[in-house]
Amino acid sequence: MNSELSFNLLLADQSLSADLRAIAEKVRSGDRISFDECVLLYEKAELGYLGILANSIREKRHGDKTYFNRNFHIEPTNLCVYDCKFCSYSVLIKERSDGWEYTMQEMLDIVKKYDGQPVTEVHIVGGVLPQYDVAFYSELFTSIRKHRPDLHIKALTPVEYHYIFKKAKIDYATGMKMMKDAGLESIPGGGAEIFHPDIRVQIAKDKCTGDQWLEIHEEWHKLGMRSNATMLYGHIEEYWHRVDHMEKLRSLQDKTGGFQTFIPLKFRNQDNQMSDIPEVSVIEDLRNYAIARIYLDNFEHIKAYWAMISRSTAQLSLNFGVDDIDGTLDDTTKIYSMAGAEEQHPAMTTQELVELIKNAGRHPIERDTLYNVITDYQNHEFPQEEKPKFYKLPVLN
Repeated sequence: MNSELSFNLLLADQSLSADLRAIAEKVRSGDRISFDECVLLYEKAELGYLGILANSIREKRHGDKTYFNRNFHIEPTNLCVYDCKFCSYSVLIKERSDGWEYTMQEMLDIVKKYDGQPVTEVHIVGGVLPQYDVAFYSELFTSIRKHRPDLHIKALTPVEYHYIFKKAKIDYATGMKMMKDAGLESIPGGGAEIFHPDIRVQIAKDKCTGDQWLEIHEEWHKLGMRSNATMLYGHIEEYWHRVDHMEKLRSLQDKTGGFQTFIPLKFRNQDNQMSDIPEVSVIEDLRNYAIARIYLDNFEHIKAYWAMISRSTAQLSLNFGVDDIDGTLDDTTKIYSMAGAEEQHPAMTTQELVELIKNAGRHPIERDTLYNVITDYQNHEFPQEEKPKFYKLPVLN
């Protein structure tokens, strides 16, 4: 059923409440919904209703197109000076024997491992340690750029930048200009968690504040550069905290236009200090994607990390506002798997990713980091795997 017909049937439903009908009419006409209306969606809207609204927005913007890229991760260390309660990945410096710390040469060796392969992006993010300072990352970015100029460097969150700039006694604007000059091309969305201080102080009290996170992205956008944004949901926050978080992102996007993708991140409760908190259901995951698509009307893309939520849920999300399911990854990240994600070895070939998207009835597009189309896989034929050869054996009497 196409999205227009679904919308018509929704509005013809006489049991639909007046407030939800008013929101649906706004979405249909392209009008922005309010903070209170977004809270209402979380509190009252059923999954089917949200899917119709979010899918209509998704298809108006992107049709059936679903994006992915070929990337790999470098995680410099899982040691960290911070003690975030939800984190299953990092360990404190005092537990150094349980962690890893890559040297610059080891990181460059990871990059060189992909020489000759059609990857387009290296994603660098990890723990925060004093030796990984402004000089270190400037040299790392410059070295990667010198070795492979075509490889897009997407690196470090405001949590890391806040720490290294403070240590270097430079302001955010100066620091971000230095990173750009060294070869940084975009910033991932991590470290946002929940902006509201009442929640942030309970789950990540030591690291940069929500306002500082937003300020670093704003300085990056002022340089004409792009970044992503995330939200960690499904733990101790209330619905209005999620809306407050998205409202701050929407307001900054109105100001700068520098965000390109929003990525809701599901709280996973394995092996962390919040393991007593149950995880939300897949239904809530899909509701959250849909509401994000509806509320963030000035964000072009909504992404679901298949490695975090499973391949099947990622397929479902494509009907709830999501138009991007991230990259092939090549089993280079431990952040999701250590938190209890379904994908313990998150690697998928391009063919597997294309087939996953096609099996959900969508149109697979390989993109670069900035959403330039690299390959349209809609009618692409992959080479057939060579079938094993069998030989007739002699019959022994």
